Amino acid sequence: MNEDISLARIAKESEARITGRKIWREYAQPFDHSQPPSPDNIGPYNWQIDFHNAGANHHERCLIAANRVGKSDCAAAELALHAIGDYPEWWQGRRFTKPINAWAAGESTEAVRDIIQAKLLGELDENGKYGSGWIPRSRIEKTTKRQAGVTDAVDTIYVKHVSGGLSKIQMKTYEQERRKWQGTKKDIVWFDEEPPMPIYTEGLTRTMDSNGLVILTFTPLLGPSDVVVHFMEGKYYIKNVGWNDAPHLDEATKARMLESFPIYERETRSTGTPLMGSGAIFPLPDDRISCEPFKIPDWWLRINGCDFGIDHPAAGAFCAVDSETGTFYVYDCYRMAGETPIYHAAALKKHGDWIPCAWPHDGMDRDKGSGIPLKDQYRGHGLYMLPKHAAYRDERGSHVEPGLNEMYEFMRTGKFKIFSTCTQWFEEKRLYHREDGQVIKKRDDIISATRYAFVMRRYAAARPAQTAPMQRAAIPMVGGRR
Repeated sequence: MNEDISLARIAKESEARITGRKIWREYAQPFDHSQPPSPDNIGPYNWQIDFHNAGANHHERCLIAANRVGKSDCAAAELALHAIGDYPEWWQGRRFTKPINAWAAGESTEAVRDIIQAKLLGELDENGKYGSGWIPRSRIEKTTKRQAGVTDAVDTIYVKHVSGGLSKIQMKTYEQERRKWQGTKKDIVWFDEEPPMPIYTEGLTRTMDSNGLVILTFTPLLGPSDVVVHFMEGKYYIKNVGWNDAPHLDEATKARMLESFPIYERETRSTGTPLMGSGAIFPLPDDRISCEPFKIPDWWLRINGCDFGIDHPAAGAFCAVDSETGTFYVYDCYRMAGETPIYHAAALKKHGDWIPCAWPHDGMDRDKGSGIPLKDQYRGHGLYMLPKHAAYRDERGSHVEPGLNEMYEFMRTGKFKIFSTCTQWFEEKRLYHREDGQVIKKRDDIISATRYAFVMRRYAAARPAQTAPMQRAAIPMVGGRR
């Protein structure tokens, strides 16, 4: 009997140790997207890694996402890593070498307790201790209770930082008056669910002196609010994530959840797409234009489109045209900021240097350093650039609206398809919109490249008979990663 009790105690203590190490167990290695989720295949998804790593260069980051994709877990895991100062090997984001002073905020005390607190600390165990959340049990120094009439609501978490000091995470709510958001500087402010703009700006202000981080995670049920517009029209990092980006959601689960939401909320809750201004440019659900990847036949026509990265990321769209039906396919895409023409040209040749590449009129602009037009720089690095910039041969010319209208008509009639692996393409599509009848030219790099290729598809070419299929080049890829 004593032996049984001893074995039970050992098993229980072992389980407690495992439970108290969630951050190291589930964030040590990235998720393997080539395999289904399993106890042996857990870890941050590609989009979560992108979001974390963007913190190295972006003061403000917004994760605008569907329900149940892991947006709150993403932010909670990052806050926990900063609090302990211990990062996984794959981490390329911001690092804090000293203890942090942070705020974590939500709509109400109950919401903060049930979501933020639960993510960070987990639930109380039978000994009255926390530790099953993202903050390891061994790093929790102490917690203080919130005097707000809400049972078990925590006010402040003190966390042991690897440097030897204590990090401090204080809970805040949007219900508090603006003046209660004023005060000392903070290293990190995390807003879970969309805050009112005055609260957001106060939180942002607290991070200015410390060169800190502001993180937002929310589903955009309020439409084109001031906060959404702030990120859509500013030079700030925004990541859009839908159900199709979350491998842990199987088709049956997605169908069941979709059925439970009101019809008018389904698009937003499943794709993280806000109802943008006077309307989305491509107001069709993703699955209407998405298709599973397949091998492009050699006799199909191919054309690439590129958008030069002047004051925004450079982008490419790899496209094919079914020779029999005229259906237009986007089978791969590319977007990268801060690189040179030689880098972009190499990326755009990945499927073959024989494929013609359509480009915009600003390709004729001369580089300020060399004086060489952008199109000629790309051509000089071996990219097959079309002789003239993208334009129709009639009065439509290079105007934006005719190309978008024809693309939409092809989508509506089933003649425009995008491979489901082109996650960055869908990310841009979900947020692509008009305001007062005008196209908002923000975060449309891949779609613009697609439009150039689509408009110039009359120049698409089949693979030359003597050209063997190319091996995939060892260059940064594209499609689902930033």
